[in-house]
Amino acid sequence: MPTDPVLLDDLTLEQSSVVANNAMNRGRGLSGVNSYARELGFDPYEVLAERLRADPTARVTWIDVCCGSGRALLEAEERFDREFPTADVAIIGLDLVDFFLNKPRTPRLRLLTTSATAWRPPREADLVTCVHGLHYIGDKLALIESMTSWMTPSGHFAADFDPSEIRCPDGSPATTAVVDAVRAAGLTYHRRRHQVRGHGRPTFAATFLGADPTAGPGYTGQPAVVSYYEW
Repeated sequence: MPTDPVLLDDLTLEQSSVVANNAMNRGRGLSGVNSYARELGFDPYEVLAERLRADPTARVTWIDVCCGSGRALLEAEERFDREFPTADVAIIGLDLVDFFLNKPRTPRLRLLTTSATAWRPPREADLVTCVHGLHYIGDKLALIESMTSWMTPSGHFAADFDPSEIRCPDGSPATTAVVDAVRAAGLTYHRRRHQVRGHGRPTFAATFLGADPTAGPGYTGQPAVVSYYEW
């Protein structure tokens, strides 16, 4: 008979080897074959650059959660420095592990070693992304609520997300309830890409019970955390 999983809270989960790893998102750049542009379906730099080309006095902000080595953000910092040297640009990367590729060259970029679950942004963001990070989060739904609340009214959110990693207390998937809440908020769930994106701010009628880091690999083939909720 299979035994019930031992569910961990967020603080305990962050100390586990599955979550506190230095192998996630280390080599992904901004554009090209292994890149944010390929994974997300758009180039984050170009999204913000278009706003600055339309209005050079605009203030633009990009927050990337679970940024890994920060390679994509460092490349974006360099491109903004070349094309928009005087623009008001803020790029913020968050990761649980301090394994950044390089230090920021300018004050425009901040690479922070911190838990995204308790962090709050210094200003609203035009773009909030999370590339293959939610797989390692315990209370995934609370983080989605937080990340979408960080946006400006016209901001855009995009994150890799597998709703089958959300479970009911008996272990059954809560996929339908999650996708319904996402769509009701005006976000789009792309099943083929396993991605949630858009401008909405969802509210999930669920209570986080804990997470199981021993559930095995997710759709990426890498270990993933399964999160349990009372609905």
